[in-house]
Amino acid sequence: MKEYTGDRIRNVAIVGHGGAGTTSVTEALLYRSGAINRMCKVEDGATTTDYEPEEIKRKVSVNATLAPVEWRDTKINFIDTPGFADFVAEVKGAFRAVDSALIVVCATAGVQVGTEQCWKLAEEANLPRIIFVNKMDRENADFHSILDNLRGKFGKKVLPLQLPLGQADKFEGLIDLYKMKAYRAHDNGSDEIEIPEEYRTLAEEAREKMIEAAVEVDDDCMLRYLDGEAISNEDIMKCLIKGIRQAQIFPMLCGSAYKDIGLGRLMNAIVDYTYPAILNDFIVTDKETGEEEICDANAPMAALVFKTTSDPFVGRLSYFRVFSGSIKSDSVVYNSRREQEEKIGSIFTMRGKTQIPMKEVVAGDIGVVAKLQFTSTGDTLCAKENPVEFPPIAFPLPMYIRAIYPKKKGDEEKIMSALTRLMDEDPTIIVTKNTVTKEFLISGMGDQHIEIIMERMQRKFGVEAELRAPIIEYRETIRGTAEVEGKHKKQSGGHGQYGHVVIKMEPLPPGGGFEFVDKIFGGAVPRQYIPAVEKGMREAMEKGVLAGYPVVDMRITLLDGSYHTVDSSEMAFKTASNIAFKKAMEQCRPVLLEPVYNLNVTCADAMMGDVIGDLNVKRGRILGMQSVEDGMSVVSAQVPYAEITEYAVDLRALTQGLGTFEMKFDHYEDVPAKMAEKIIAEHRAE
Repeated sequence: MKEYTGDRIRNVAIVGHGGAGTTSVTEALLYRSGAINRMCKVEDGATTTDYEPEEIKRKVSVNATLAPVEWRDTKINFIDTPGFADFVAEVKGAFRAVDSALIVVCATAGVQVGTEQCWKLAEEANLPRIIFVNKMDRENADFHSILDNLRGKFGKKVLPLQLPLGQADKFEGLIDLYKMKAYRAHDNGSDEIEIPEEYRTLAEEAREKMIEAAVEVDDDCMLRYLDGEAISNEDIMKCLIKGIRQAQIFPMLCGSAYKDIGLGRLMNAIVDYTYPAILNDFIVTDKETGEEEICDANAPMAALVFKTTSDPFVGRLSYFRVFSGSIKSDSVVYNSRREQEEKIGSIFTMRGKTQIPMKEVVAGDIGVVAKLQFTSTGDTLCAKENPVEFPPIAFPLPMYIRAIYPKKKGDEEKIMSALTRLMDEDPTIIVTKNTVTKEFLISGMGDQHIEIIMERMQRKFGVEAELRAPIIEYRETIRGTAEVEGKHKKQSGGHGQYGHVVIKMEPLPPGGGFEFVDKIFGGAVPRQYIPAVEKGMREAMEKGVLAGYPVVDMRITLLDGSYHTVDSSEMAFKTASNIAFKKAMEQCRPVLLEPVYNLNVTCADAMMGDVIGDLNVKRGRILGMQSVEDGMSVVSAQVPYAEITEYAVDLRALTQGLGTFEMKFDHYEDVPAKMAEKIIAEHRAE
């Protein structure tokens, strides 16, 4: 691959719903451009960009994969991205490295959940978008129905620049509305022909709409058009390019990845319509002044690491986009976030899993480097004399939590080491330890995401673990008051054991914790043993009398007691305290408490009824609803944690993958009597 300057580079993320054909389109573009000499199908498990064992097994993309091609003296860095919600972080990272998005839509299914999600993310990133309607050769393919579908979802900015020449089993080529020519495909390419008579009226109407949409982005052309003046093809093209680059027009093209129809014209559109990578200004924060500044490709060197992977042979690979300056092999750069210098060895690009050497990565290009010591995803590489930092990549918060247990005893350290390295690759994985339940918890975007992490851990690091639902942190407390005594007396030759306490136990308000009050007078319990009494109470609170859960919100007052000058000891008084605690708690109407979380669910208005109904079934209390944007609302509720341990999976099913949620612990409250009986019975059975 030859060297290219920034004006001859395009960076494009290929996105869409899982199954729309993003990987097939990527494979076809690689083949059409000559980057590969054999086109493989996803079903065969041999495509260039789906090469990980987890992808081959499931026949879905899991990673964002780089796939550069050369076309018309231009380098196009394609990034094939996953189409399922569990792997949205890969799309978010890719969107920070590219200048436009190619949205693949299935000609039979139209706009799907993943299409809407990718469109929304592209909108947030302010990326120009080209729509490619794939699978026009499929049975029931309907271009005009898909056009109506797209416009219904994304507005009239969706503009066809092509029409299909036939569709389904009669699909044989394209009609170019700009050139007003048809192109009939055959095994060796395509032939330019006049538009067949049966399509001419439709094509003329579509071209007129194209011209109307194009001139709207330029006031001068618009006035001339309204005055009845003919607009030249040259001016139409200028307007189209301006509208597409400013995301005022979303051009719609069509074709078939499997039949290699429309792929060359798609790459022509990318070269002609999208921004040259070097033209995009970018925002950084000056590390010395703390102020944001807008820079261009002529600024000192600045690059963003947007993805990290681990290669079993090469080690850690860092994917970076250079925004200004250049990075050369065998050089030194500065990581401004870590405040560390990094040595750059050999640099290269990747086509799937194949390395392609590079001498230099110039502004606008994407490169890869191995074995950086300090650098992670989201870090900025820059010149040390001009330290700047890119805004962090806004990865979504993980929504699915599982407890992780080793399959072999003694593998805990291996598991944590492996997970730490996997967290470097995937910022949406979070591993924590629950200090109460002693469980290690792994959080991810969904059940598929966590399953794949487990498979990677076994494959890359040779360690196996199993997943379980996390232990719910129930608590116990009391609702009544009691005065009791606890006596521990034991004689076993020599010194015996003697401790005796009288206590009062009473409840505190929620969140009151634990209070210990000393009301001993006259030395009934000697001063040196009172700390042992308190310690005995605190230890007893670690396991309540109902189901062995920690006890909260109570006051214990030490009222009286007695001692023996020889046999009394700290241990004897701790034991007496434990006896008194259990006896008192049984008399104080103990209850089981469960954690209740605040839950904020964002979904489409049309799905709100189903979401609220489901929350009611889950014993949730609806606190309110609020509209946040067109057609979207947030419902706030308080729900027992026991009901939402699988909520990421439940919400995806309810909202077809479009719903998101955030949750945060709020308080504890009583478990309903029947449920409490079941929990207590299960504990006693164990």
